[in-house]
Amino acid sequence: MNKFLKTLCVLVGLSVAPLMASDNYSDKNILISADKAIKLIGNPKVMFVSGDSSDVYKLGHIKGSVEMYAHHLHHADIMGDMHCAPLFRCLDDAEHYIGSKGISNDTMIIAYDDYKGPNATGVYAFFTSYGHKNIKILNGGRAAIMAIDPAQKKFDAIAKEFKKERRVSRKAKKQLKLAKAGEIALDDKQIADFKAKMKDSKAKQKKIKARLKDAEKSLLVVKGEESVKAKTYKINKKNLDFKHIAGVDEVEVAMKDIVAKGADSKFVIVDTRSMNEIVGGRQMDHVARGGHVPGATLLEWNKISDLDKKLSFKPAADLKKVFKKYDITPDKTVYAYCQVGAGRSSEIIVALQLLGYPNVKVFTGSWDVWGNSLSLPIKQ
Repeated sequence: MNKFLKTLCVLVGLSVAPLMASDNYSDKNILISADKAIKLIGNPKVMFVSGDSSDVYKLGHIKGSVEMYAHHLHHADIMGDMHCAPLFRCLDDAEHYIGSKGISNDTMIIAYDDYKGPNATGVYAFFTSYGHKNIKILNGGRAAIMAIDPAQKKFDAIAKEFKKERRVSRKAKKQLKLAKAGEIALDDKQIADFKAKMKDSKAKQKKIKARLKDAEKSLLVVKGEESVKAKTYKINKKNLDFKHIAGVDEVEVAMKDIVAKGADSKFVIVDTRSMNEIVGGRQMDHVARGGHVPGATLLEWNKISDLDKKLSFKPAADLKKVFKKYDITPDKTVYAYCQVGAGRSSEIIVALQLLGYPNVKVFTGSWDVWGNSLSLPIKQ
C-alpha cells in the first residue's frame, strides 16, 4: 500500500470511528442527535416538546418548543385511579391536551429535557402509547443544542466579559466601602481612582449589556414562555400501542411470580426511584403508603444516563454491563416503575428498547397506583 492510501485509510478510520461509537444501539430509530435536531428548529412540521417542569422550561427551553411536564402526563385521581389504565390518560383528555400544544397527527415530535433523559422519555412513552410514530428523543437535550449553537458561544463569551467587568466595579466599590468604615486607609488620589474605575466599569457594563441583549435574540435556547395555536389531534383506537405500557393487574401477576420463583421467574420488576423513596422514607402527599413492590429489583435511573458527557443514555456497551449486573436479561419480561409512571421508569424502559430487549413495559400507574391500592402488598 502506498503512502497516500495509508494516510487515506487512517483519515477514514478516524472519521468513521466516532460515528460507529455513537451508533451502537440495536434500535436506531429512537434517538436523534443534536447536530441533526438543530436543523429542525423552527420547522413548522416539527414540534420540540420539553418534558421538564414549567419552572425549568421558563428558565431555558428550545425556541418554539412547548412544555409537557412528564410528571403530569399520567392522570390519576386522588385515590390513584387512572380510569383508562394502562393508558396515561383517557382518549378524549389526551386528544385535547396534545392538540392544545399545537400538535397535530402529522407533526414530528422531538422530546427533550435538560439532558438527563427521564422527562424526555416520559414524553416519548406517552406519545408512542397513543400510536404516534413520528417521534424522537433528543440525546443530550437542551444542553446538547446549547453546546453546538454558534449564537450561544457568542452570547457566553459576552456574558463572561460582563462578569469580568462587574468584578472590577465590585472590587472598587468594596475598597471604597472599607475605607469609609475606617477598616483601610486610602488617600484622596486612591479614592478618586477607585471612583473613576467604578464609573468607567459601569459604563462598560452598560455597553456589554446592550451587546448581550442583541446576542440573545439569536439564541436557540431561550427563557420565558411560548404561545402556540391549538390544533386538532385525533387518536385512532386501532393505533393504540400497548407493547411498552402495563397496568397494575399485569404487574401484580409478575410480582407474585417473582415472589414464588425468585431468580427463576421470567419477570423482572425494576424500581427506578431513590433509596429514600424505596424504603418508604420519602412519601408523596397523595399516596397512602411508602415502600416498594415486593421482589422488585432496585436500579436507580441515574445509572442509565451518561451524566459525565451530558447525554441522556450511556453507550450501549455500558448499558449492557449495568443490566447484566442486575440480572435484567433479554429473555425476561421487564416492568419498570417510579412515582408517576413517566420519567424515571420510562428512562429504564427506553434504554432497554435501545438495546433491543423484546418485552419491556412502563408501569404507567407506578407507585401512585400501587401505594394507594391497599389490597396490594408492599415492602419497606
